[in-house]
Amino acid sequence: MLLAEAVEALVTQPDGVYVDGTFGRGGHSRAILAQLSPAGRLWAFDKDPEAIAAAADITDPRFAICHASFADMQSELAARGVDQVDGILLDLGVSSPQIDNPERGFSFRFDAPLDMRMDTTRGETAAEFLARAEVREIAEVIREYGEERFALQIAKALVAGRESGHAPRTTTELSALVARVVKTREPGQDPATRTFQALRIHVNAELEALQQGLKAALDLLAPQGRLVVISFHSLEDRIVKTFIARESRDEVDRRAPFAPAKPMRLESVARVKPDALEVLRNPRSRSAVLRVAERTGTP
Repeated sequence: MLLAEAVEALVTQPDGVYVDGTFGRGGHSRAILAQLSPAGRLWAFDKDPEAIAAAADITDPRFAICHASFADMQSELAARGVDQVDGILLDLGVSSPQIDNPERGFSFRFDAPLDMRMDTTRGETAAEFLARAEVREIAEVIREYGEERFALQIAKALVAGRESGHAPRTTTELSALVARVVKTREPGQDPATRTFQALRIHVNAELEALQQGLKAALDLLAPQGRLVVISFHSLEDRIVKTFIARESRDEVDRRAPFAPAKPMRLESVARVKPDALEVLRNPRSRSAVLRVAERTGTP
């Protein structure tokens, strides 16, 4: 999604060092490598063991991958002797292979264990969270991360089912429970869509990781280096938009009003939406937003 636009915005120096913070199955990484010179270098990151396994197919000596979140890219790269890069790409959210693999539990289209972890080697599954959390916590997660107006009713139904010995353990069981509670929904949208999104974001701490990753990216970028972020829902895009806006203005220390302002560190370059043809080819891209910002300063 927005592959050509993202890579074009990212790679401004073919000899540079770049980061693909969300390797997935390597579509962006391969496109970036195609734009680099023999002196260029690409570091990729992913939490998903299946993505790490898929990266073994790339034998290009200019490429390396780390089994880690992009939130940790600064420390991971520092451990490898890299303290500055020329561009960072973050393609947020869940990947198509993760959605389409029934065993991962990301989609209500398949009957599967209610997992939803991007890194299946660690952390609490969605089923485990729902088996222990109280009504208030579940409702907050579904309301805040799914923007679901029936969050409280869904949470109450989940806890009631659990107390009667029918806690949902599979995607089908959760989807059916939500469908019984949510009687109205936008045309063409499954009643469980928002709940599944919310649980996935919570289980993977996606918004916290995004905030940490943006800060790490800003510290890593060389002057005139590019930050390119593709988001797929309003919660992600709002964080990215706010971050770029905040770092794109001079900062005055209110405790020392006469001190020189801290100069801005980013400059917004572009906001791109997929065109009608891409949406037609891939309906999942309809909500995508590509934002590009450039690190200020003199190389």
